[in-house]
Amino acid sequence: MIKRFSVLYVGQVDFENVGANGTPADERRYSNDKLIEPYRHAVELAQHMDELGFYCLWTAEHHFQREGYEVFPNLTLLGVHLAGVTKKLKFGAGFNIVPMWHPLRLAEDFAMADVLTGGRLIFGVGRGYHSREVETLGAPMIDNDANKELFEEQMEIIFKAFNEESFSHKGKYYTIPADVPYRGYQLKDITLVPRPINLPVEIWQPIASGRTLDYIAQKGIKGVIALTGEVLAKRLFAAYHEAANKAGRQITLGEDMALGIGFYIADSQEEAINRVRPYHDERYKWFAPFGFVRYTDAEGRPWGTPGAPVRVPNIEDGVQQKAWFCGSPDEFIKYLREMEETYPGMEDFILQWPEGMPWPEFKNQLAIFAKEVMPAFTGQTSAVGGD
Repeated sequence: MIKRFSVLYVGQVDFENVGANGTPADERRYSNDKLIEPYRHAVELAQHMDELGFYCLWTAEHHFQREGYEVFPNLTLLGVHLAGVTKKLKFGAGFNIVPMWHPLRLAEDFAMADVLTGGRLIFGVGRGYHSREVETLGAPMIDNDANKELFEEQMEIIFKAFNEESFSHKGKYYTIPADVPYRGYQLKDITLVPRPINLPVEIWQPIASGRTLDYIAQKGIKGVIALTGEVLAKRLFAAYHEAANKAGRQITLGEDMALGIGFYIADSQEEAINRVRPYHDERYKWFAPFGFVRYTDAEGRPWGTPGAPVRVPNIEDGVQQKAWFCGSPDEFIKYLREMEETYPGMEDFILQWPEGMPWPEFKNQLAIFAKEVMPAFTGQTSAVGGD
């Protein structure tokens, strides 16, 4: 049953001329003053969510995006700051792109944040999909096998660092510690200082193609499926469930998983579709070239595969695929009840801030959701308005 509601904000600027026929994504260029605008929005969003009773604000790590779509390079640093200006809200890394880090530095930073915030940060990991950032920072991405191999060795080191008082590691990419003399003895192991105080560390990872699904299920890493068509989502939920059970983790379908969608609340579906259309289209102008149209045709074939559509989706496609919700609060509650029936073990649900939607409009959408939808699942009633 759904218990917790969160928001994903990837860190976009306030775009002008949005929509399918607006400024092409690759032609967007912004000054530094404009590119730091999302940091102010992140503070305002976090405080608003904290007041409304949301569970977690998820943000995304990305680099070099002069186009203005995703401008947060360090989620741990951001999370520590946001924890300091809020009271209860958690902050999730959706996701730290591990190949762009030394695994010990990533583990250290999270452990320190865990101590300083009293456990209000949630650790998330991913393998990356932007060649510009991953390859520029010295890791493979275009070579998927090399990326996967590096990522899995890095995660082995992170698990050791979090869970063992002292450890060593010798693999293809890392030898830890360095084989050097230290204060009169030969170094054989090291200790992460500090280690997290909230153990075991809760770890989340995105599930898109499903290529790493068996790995994360076996390791006890929780999965996020976001903006994915209903047929493909059901397939991925079932595959995670089966892989976890095979690994000895007897879980209910949907347990240790979160579902993320785009949304707009209005008096009617038609009104909601018309209002969110330019923001939906702005999103896919940026993300479609990366292969992030996770829909299927009537035969269950993912878009982009032989025989299935290859075009950029419209909002009607998203609603039909149940990756986007458009409608009234009562209809939203009905939609969420259907998700509960489909995935009975699922407790976490994530709402996307559509790229291009102005902050005042999204602020109001969250207030409507918190007042008219969320109480049906949490029993809590928000007194905060949406002005």
